[in-house]
Amino acid sequence: GHTFHATAEEAKERTEQMLNVYADFCENVLAIPLVKGKKTDKEKFAGAEATYTIEALMHDCKALQSGTSHNFGNGFAKAFGIEYTNKENKLSPVYETSWGMSTRIIGAIIMVHGDDSGLVLPPRIAPVQTMIIPIQQKKDGVLDKAFEIRDTLKSNFSVKVDDSDKSPGWKFSESEMRGIPVRVEIGPRDIAENQAVLVRRDTHEKITVSLDEIAAKVGELLETIHHDMFERAKAHRDSHTYVATTLDEMKEIAENKPGFIKAMWCGNQECEDKLKEVVGVTSRCIPFNQEHLADTCVCCGKPATKMVYWGKAY
Repeated sequence: GHTFHATAEEAKERTEQMLNVYADFCENVLAIPLVKGKKTDKEKFAGAEATYTIEALMHDCKALQSGTSHNFGNGFAKAFGIEYTNKENKLSPVYETSWGMSTRIIGAIIMVHGDDSGLVLPPRIAPVQTMIIPIQQKKDGVLDKAFEIRDTLKSNFSVKVDDSDKSPGWKFSESEMRGIPVRVEIGPRDIAENQAVLVRRDTHEKITVSLDEIAAKVGELLETIHHDMFERAKAHRDSHTYVATTLDEMKEIAENKPGFIKAMWCGNQECEDKLKEVVGVTSRCIPFNQEHLADTCVCCGKPATKMVYWGKAY
């Protein structure tokens, strides 16, 4: 989106608001934990007053800039003569913002959650949340019961029945490859015992539930899966986030321990450029949640002004 505002304060407020919208979406819908912060002057949008970012860590421990929000101030408005009539009936330049999240976030979903069997989709974004797979579907009553379960679930969840002629094993594999969060298995023995088997895509755990409680159990399971997917991704990020207080330490970490590196910085671009050249990392963001790790810059040894997340990125 792009917005025009009457005051610098309104533009700053919208810039921060949209960053928080993106962060909320990533964490509470996509189950992707983030680091929120401000880009350095070198990494910000050219001509912007400030660029804010959300950074996620992928499976291979590279960072992915997952969404940005830019406060343009009134520099572009002055350059291109974009004005409005203010309350004093005088022409005044507008204050601009620009913010976006692109299709790269689809890559983030794949690279944060996926495994060797295929996609693992977060339940709140999965186009099909539950796939019902009938076992021995040609036997009397099996397909009818599968569609009965679908009708029970469809008012609250996105649900389908795989009634194709393929084998159950093939259907299981396809459901896993597509990342469908919950698989429901129902066969003659299950029907006789008034039960079904729920299978989690994220852990492959099997849970037997009563058909009388299946709607409630599927709902609980989808919430549990979202929570567990977020916590696993957060544990991965946290276990691959390191602290460096000297240049040699930073080089050793970058070479042997891929992930985020937290280190103090003096604020000078010369050090930022040197770290890219010597260590092979770029500044990912100056986090809003600052920590005091040392008194001096990791690169030059002069007094530090900010703690920065560094890393290799896509």
